[in-house]
Amino acid sequence: MMGEILVINSGSSSLKFALFDVSPGAEPVDLQLRYRGHFAGLGSQGRLTLKDGEGRTLDVASVGPELGEVPEDLDHDTALSRLLAWFEAHPDLGDISAVGHRIVHGGRDHVEPVRLDGTVLEALEALVPLAPLHQSYGLAPVRALAALRPDLPQVACFDTAFHAQQPDVARTFPLPRRYRDAGVIRYGFHGLSYDYINRTLNGWILPAHRGEATAGRVIVAHLGNGASLCAIRDGRSVASTMGFTAVEGLMMGTRSGSLDPGLVLHLILQEGMPPEAVQRLLYKESGLLGVSGISGDMRELLQSEAPEAAEAIELFVYRIVCEIGSMAAALGGLDHLVFTAGIGERAAPVRAAVARGCEWLGARLAPTANDAHATDIAAADSRVGLWVIPTDEERMIARYTAAELAGLDEVMQSRLS
Repeated sequence: MMGEILVINSGSSSLKFALFDVSPGAEPVDLQLRYRGHFAGLGSQGRLTLKDGEGRTLDVASVGPELGEVPEDLDHDTALSRLLAWFEAHPDLGDISAVGHRIVHGGRDHVEPVRLDGTVLEALEALVPLAPLHQSYGLAPVRALAALRPDLPQVACFDTAFHAQQPDVARTFPLPRRYRDAGVIRYGFHGLSYDYINRTLNGWILPAHRGEATAGRVIVAHLGNGASLCAIRDGRSVASTMGFTAVEGLMMGTRSGSLDPGLVLHLILQEGMPPEAVQRLLYKESGLLGVSGISGDMRELLQSEAPEAAEAIELFVYRIVCEIGSMAAALGGLDHLVFTAGIGERAAPVRAAVARGCEWLGARLAPTANDAHATDIAAADSRVGLWVIPTDEERMIARYTAAELAGLDEVMQSRLS
């Protein structure tokens, strides 16, 4: 298969995209990033950031009038239409062979990338109640593209898939069995990020830095506006902090993380809050934003001198350290701790605080390396590998999309012969 793969990663107010050039190679193809972009503030304060394959920020107006000046009220569909118009007006960008989508929830049935059709799309839309603030935004571009380019293959890649092989004991809630039978289990999220980090750690980082072939027992800390931990043993997810929904586990930018279920009942039964208000509280008004009263953005809190900002950061770190203890217990020890995503990759003070909280596990941080955002930030006497590895969900989606289409092509060839 030759051509370009477009990757779409759609959120509630954003649309991220990446364009990869595809050529035959290993695993099963070689991918060269050509462009990466981000429509942010959709519906209110629309803006577009565009970078080339080398990471250089481009002047949007210089690459073509199709993208043009972004109006503040730009919506998802219009952003997608502009993107396709840009590709079509510039043949040098190549022909798009397929589009890969990040879909948050695959449920029990979809644990591998799948080519999208009407039947699959209907099944995925039935999962919207399990991820009400994520699933619908991931599926909307699928329908829009199907209307604009009905012959263009589209592939869904799932954030839940990486965790599908966790042992039953890690996925089961202590509820009556009928709920588990109905699909009320721990699914886990951020799987595309964890998959990428797992492959990078084993395939490149450890061989290059340590001369080691396998990582053993690993905890990956995906710390961004959404935050979670994943325990990985011998390349497989065995436990994660997010469960049935993406609000469980760590404290996040605006999400509460785990709470006493009785507190939620109290808000509904005693405080009289309607379920919709509780949902808004847990997803949009809590976390760093709620505790600090200032912002859900870690960059602003680290720059603030307000005591409330310091309290929010302290609680954020405390919850991470406590959950690392839980993940280490699930692994039976810890060999490596990896930091990734926005906070994990760029907030050196947060990494330092987490490492201090993990000294009982044998973690020792190298302050100079940490401040420089080096890949290896462990001190010489650390018994735990400490790493900073940038994640790349879009590349993981492109890889899966290429592999899925290559498999379909092989099936078609076998049928023709």
